[in-house]
Amino acid sequence: MIEKTTKFKNLKEMIAESANKFANRPAFYVDGDSLEKARVITYQEFYKDINSLGTALIEMGLKGKRIAVIGENRYEWEVAYLAISCGTGIVVPLDKALPINEIESLMIRSEVEAIFYSSKYDESMAKIQKQGNTKLKYFISMDLEKNDFNKYSQKEIVAKGRELLAQGNKEFLDSQINEEEMNIMLFTSGTTNQSKAVMLSHKNLCTNIIDIGNVFEVNETDRFLSFLPLHHTFECTVGFLYPLSVGCSIIFSKGVRHIADELKNFKITAIICVPVVFEKMYDKLIKAIEEKGKLPTVKKGIKLSNVLLKVGIDIRKKLFKEIHDNLGGCIRIMVAGGAALDPEKEKGFWDLGFNVLQGYGLTETSPVVSAELTHQKRLSSIGKKMPSVEVKIDEPNEKGVGELLAKGDSIMMGYYHNEEANQEAFTEDGWFRTGDLARIDKDGYIYIVGRKKFVIVLKNGKNVYPEEIESLIDKSDLVNESMVFGMPAADGDVTLSVKISYNKEYIEKEFGSITEQEIREKIWNWVKEVNKTMPKYKYIKKLFLTDEELVKTTTLKIKRNIEMEKIMKNI
Repeated sequence: MIEKTTKFKNLKEMIAESANKFANRPAFYVDGDSLEKARVITYQEFYKDINSLGTALIEMGLKGKRIAVIGENRYEWEVAYLAISCGTGIVVPLDKALPINEIESLMIRSEVEAIFYSSKYDESMAKIQKQGNTKLKYFISMDLEKNDFNKYSQKEIVAKGRELLAQGNKEFLDSQINEEEMNIMLFTSGTTNQSKAVMLSHKNLCTNIIDIGNVFEVNETDRFLSFLPLHHTFECTVGFLYPLSVGCSIIFSKGVRHIADELKNFKITAIICVPVVFEKMYDKLIKAIEEKGKLPTVKKGIKLSNVLLKVGIDIRKKLFKEIHDNLGGCIRIMVAGGAALDPEKEKGFWDLGFNVLQGYGLTETSPVVSAELTHQKRLSSIGKKMPSVEVKIDEPNEKGVGELLAKGDSIMMGYYHNEEANQEAFTEDGWFRTGDLARIDKDGYIYIVGRKKFVIVLKNGKNVYPEEIESLIDKSDLVNESMVFGMPAADGDVTLSVKISYNKEYIEKEFGSITEQEIREKIWNWVKEVNKTMPKYKYIKKLFLTDEELVKTTTLKIKRNIEMEKIMKNI
């Protein structure tokens, strides 16, 4: 049964409603490595901490100000986010993976006057404070027990807020939210010069949360593992705000190496990840099955269960119980987003009874535009649009492929102080340009083909989508990652080329100590095999090799322009 999300106009209403409805239920499990050992924080306790912190922040003179939050996924981060956004000012989540000079640059651009940070940033914050280039007045540590000279303790500020509330201070409690004003400022990934400041309102976020709640099968019995960085809208909306709107419990992951244990020890039922994590998870499952010599038996089981599925009988979880137990035995929903999930591994998970769903969205769309549902999925699609979102294809070609446009109340207000970017981002009649090329089938399922700006246009007018070829090349164990691009040719055309980061560890294990030339031959032979599966105009004709990781954004997307510059310099 789908738990329908109650309507709310803003995050303040949402969290108040959850605190009332789920008062003594666990909102968070913290400071422990299992359900039994962790400290439980109830919805009512969480709500009190938000109100206390917000009250104290207003008392500190931060009403209406911009306040940044940076750090690993943790309880204090989420308290700060809601205390700022639900009545104090404008919250500015910052990317914890950025170098200090870029963090400072974003602070200057966003004009923040306070920042919440974890102890990992003690040294960086001291440096920023000393340089004095920002407007920052308050440096608030999530870890300090007490205020220390020019640093403030979040714990002490919360305690002060409790006192103020007890004395009858209702400034935060009574503060009104304008749902249509900017309340969240988020920076897109990229260098600080290229990143854009996205303006989101309560209306944007709440529309998206309600949409998600009306299509996903999640309720207060579910436990979410918070793994992706919270400053990303994908994790923030889908893995933090949405679960809290329906009474779920949240557990903060300690990192990718701990996921397997966390799934078991916390009886996790839902997890949101980028595809690469799920793909590695799948590879480990299959490897474990192979090592036990059970792969032929599993394949027979898949054939049998798929036949039974056609007549409405699902025995997958019972049939593959041992495999499910390897992932904790409780997992119900695995949502992949941020990039395309390998269709073979998506089907592999599905065949074994794992409910892997793909979602699609952008920071600018709060973020979910479309998603697959348990009973509404098609392999390789990103599902159907969210209820409140309109989508259409702009100038589709003969195959129905064109830029995906979106419209609705979850679409951003615009880019902050960037009129040129706003004009590029929206059509004259208000449709948001996603920058992704897609097609929509007759039943409304959306299929992403590639990024519009990455399309390689050949002299004969044919379009080549690099992501399509990269997904094929990356299937080999020889390859860590690849980047397909058009190398300018003398005749004005382009030569389809690929830069491959090869798997040094795998090659050494499989072939021993072999020369660079032998490595090149093995990888080139694989590329030729991939070529055979495609029409000739898509053939890769040039190969560039490296054993180094390709340069990426903090959202793990390859920085193609930087990689291209490196290639051109070395020719």
